[in-house]
Amino acid sequence: MKLGDLAQYVLDKRIPLEICLLSNVHTGATPSLAEHPFKILYQEKFRVTLNTDNRLMSSTTMTQEFAAAADAFGLTLDDFEKITINAMKSAFLPYRERCDFIYSAIKPGYARIRELTGTKTSI
Repeated sequence: MKLGDLAQYVLDKRIPLEICLLSNVHTGATPSLAEHPFKILYQEKFRVTLNTDNRLMSSTTMTQEFAAAADAFGLTLDDFEKITINAMKSAFLPYRERCDFIYSAIKPGYARIRELTGTKTSI
C-alpha cells in the first residue's frame, strides 16, 4: 500500500492514533464500522489504540469498543493484547514505568485470560 507523506510520517514516528470506533460512527465521521479505516491502519502497523472518546456523549464502554472491533474486524485476543500494549507504549509515563506495566500487568493479564479460556497465543 502506498502511503501519503503525512501517513508515512505518522507510521515512521510511531505516533499513536486513538480510535474511538462507536463515537466515529455516532458522530458521522465514518458511515459505519465496516467502512472505518481502523482495519487498514492496524494491518499497516500504525500504532492504533481503542478508546471510548467521551463516554457520557457516546454512551459506550471499553467493553463495547472491544466487542465492536471484534465483530466488525474479526480481531482476536492476540490483536487486543497488541492494541493494549500500543496504548501503554503511548501513555504519558516515563519509559521504564510503561515497560514495567506491560510486563507486570498487561502480558500476565492476557496470559491469564488465555489460561482461563484455553486460548493459544501467536504472539
